[in-house]
Formats: sequence, C-alpha cells, structure tokens
Amino acid sequence: MLRFMPVGDSMTIGSAGEHTWRYRMWHHLCATYGGPFTLVGPRETLYDKAADAPTSHAYADPGFPRAHLAGWGEGWLHMAPLIADAVRAARADVLLVSLGLIDLGFYTNAEQTAQNARAFAAEARSANPRIRMVWLPVIPNVRAANDEPFAAQVTAFNELLAKTAADLDDSASPILMASVPDTWDIHTDTYDGTHPNATGEHKLAAALAEAMYQGWGLGGAYQG
Repeated sequence: MLRFMPVGDSMTIGSAGEHTWRYRMWHHLCATYGGPFTLVGPRETLYDKAADAPTSHAYADPGFPRAHLAGWGEGWLHMAPLIADAVRAARADVLLVSLGLIDLGFYTNAEQTAQNARAFAAEARSANPRIRMVWLPVIPNVRAANDEPFAAQVTAFNELLAKTAADLDDSASPILMASVPDTWDIHTDTYDGTHPNATGEHKLAAALAEAMYQGWGLGGAYQG
C-alpha cells in the first residue's frame, strides 16, 4: 500500500463545497497507478469560511480518502514542527507538498522560508528515512500581480526552493520539484486570484502527478 500525504495551505485544504486538488489526484492515481494506494494524514476536514475554522466535511464529492495535513493560513513554518509525527503516525511514503505563499505573505522572507523547507525535510526524514517528496513552487497570485516586492520574494523563494531540493535530494529519500503550470491564469484558474477553482484544482494535481511520472515513473500522464 503506497501512502500519499498531501501537505499544504489553503489551496490544499480547500473550503466547503469544493472537490480540492487532493480529490483530483486520487482520481488520477485510480486511473494510472497499478497498485494499492491511499491518501493519509492527521486531518480530514475542509475550511468553513462562515465559521472561520477547519470544521467542514462538505466535500463536493466525499467519496475518496480525505486525509491530509493542510491548513488555512499555514506554511512551511507551521508544518515543519508537525511533519515528523504525521509521517510516523500515518506511515507516509510520499509527501505532496504545496507551501510557501502564506509564509512569504505574513511570516518569513524568501531565505527564511527556504530554511524552514530544509527543516521540514529533515523532520520528515527523521520519521521515515526513505520518505519521498514532491515540492510545488509557490504559484504567483493576485498579490504578486500587484505588489512588485512580493512578486520578487516569490521568485527568489522559488529559486531557493529548487536549489534546496537539489541539495537535499538523495537516492534513498528523493525530492522532486514540480513546475508551476504553464497555463496558470489567476483569472480563469482561481475564484479569487489565489484559491483554485475546478480548473485550477486539475492543474495543481497535474503538476504534481507529472513530476512523479517523469521523475519516478509513478502513475502516468495526468488523467483527471
């Protein structure tokens, strides 16, 4: 049984009424991965905007393994201290990670955020020395489109994240860098300039899926 753990911020946890890219990834792996697998993690809920809390189970389609480690407003800073226990408890094999936007927006600069990514990797490996990871760069959002210093931080961090992944990559515990979807458009792939709509969910899942297929031969070309 291959155990995938989605790790992320608001783009990963999703909010009430959404499918989430986690669902799209599960659907893709059902079609392309030839063995048993599941999604794992210590959390299961969506974010409820009315309650301002992660308390909703109102998935657009609840019929999939909904476990994850994602939180609205959480980043590398928040997940690094949690990841070892989560990996250990869930016996995770592969981490699908989409973090960084919230860090850069509110907590840390590009260099500090990259250091937290490094700490995250060390903590994950302390729980499973053979853990595999796929890291998605920060996808520029509406703030990056209108705030040049913030956009520069996003660019700088993505460069540092790629260097960190290359530096930490190991045959026993490989790290893949996914790519920002070539056709990502904040006007058509999000509902508010940041959070993915259905089209965006597919593109996020595809970015991670294509990295695994090209890097490890896992699964196949994206099938949503």
